[in-house]
Amino acid sequence: VLYNSTEDVEIYGFQDGYQGLIYGKFRLMTYDDFSGILTKGGTILGSSRTPYKLIREPGADGVDKVAAMKQTYYKLQLDCLVILGGNGTHKTANLLRQEGLNIVTLPKTIDNDLIETDHTPGFGSAAKYVASTVREIVLDASVYEQKAVTIIELMGRHAGWLTAASVLARKKKDDNPVLIYLPESNFDLENFARDLEQALEKRNCVIVCVSEGISDSNGKFICEYGSEASVDNFGHKMLTGCGKVLENFVRNRFGVKVRSVELNVSQRCSGMVVSGTDVEEAALAGMEGVKGACRGETGKMVAFARVSGPGEEYRMECRFVDVNQ
Repeated sequence: VLYNSTEDVEIYGFQDGYQGLIYGKFRLMTYDDFSGILTKGGTILGSSRTPYKLIREPGADGVDKVAAMKQTYYKLQLDCLVILGGNGTHKTANLLRQEGLNIVTLPKTIDNDLIETDHTPGFGSAAKYVASTVREIVLDASVYEQKAVTIIELMGRHAGWLTAASVLARKKKDDNPVLIYLPESNFDLENFARDLEQALEKRNCVIVCVSEGISDSNGKFICEYGSEASVDNFGHKMLTGCGKVLENFVRNRFGVKVRSVELNVSQRCSGMVVSGTDVEEAALAGMEGVKGACRGETGKMVAFARVSGPGEEYRMECRFVDVNQ
């Protein structure tokens, strides 16, 4: 964002997130760039993964990332960077603040795991998709008379909010999904077997929802039980497959019909059931972020504060909190 007291605000858009700031890939944004953006989905500027733990390490091309971002900032004579993202994005934003750049950040993650904010844009839509899809799976699975187990693997490496949202698929007490497991608690196969045995005694159809990042008391991911988990380019274990591990376990232990379903990227990209509230609040956060930047705010994140009380109609407002989370 570039502004002064006598001219209109100018907004530069950096292509592919921090990569655009590092390599100077940007363009001056116009009204046409933003026209219709609320119904487009995705991102008009692209994105990239630039892990915080690698931000101080030169890339394969030898570029000093932090120095390059500062050079771009000062070359364009920017007044403030408005940065959109999740945990890693905010850590890098705080680093840039410490390096002397003015920054304002906006929360965005389906994981819903940023602190100091009631919730994050993206989570509402993803939770709506999960609840709706799990409900459809419940209805499909419930038409059969034979004993059957369906395991649904949902996104969530360390945060279980999205998997917890599957409880919204229940229409009444003791409805499916009967069993829900989150990464915040240790997962034990024998305890799972007992839970499942009890559930199968009461019903023919059992739906189980699990986060991709469930792990045992030693910190070993359940997906690693089946085979050695692969590692991505950033050294993160690629957490896919815990549903299949549990599927094989149930088949061998109980001998019932069982299948696993991985919802995968559709959880974060399905626009068919996008939350209207999510869209409105994302736009509000963006506007508040730019206003804050123009007022001279820096080192701050736009946060959502719920101002409605229990039983009242939902209301929220935007506030600025310290980005150093």
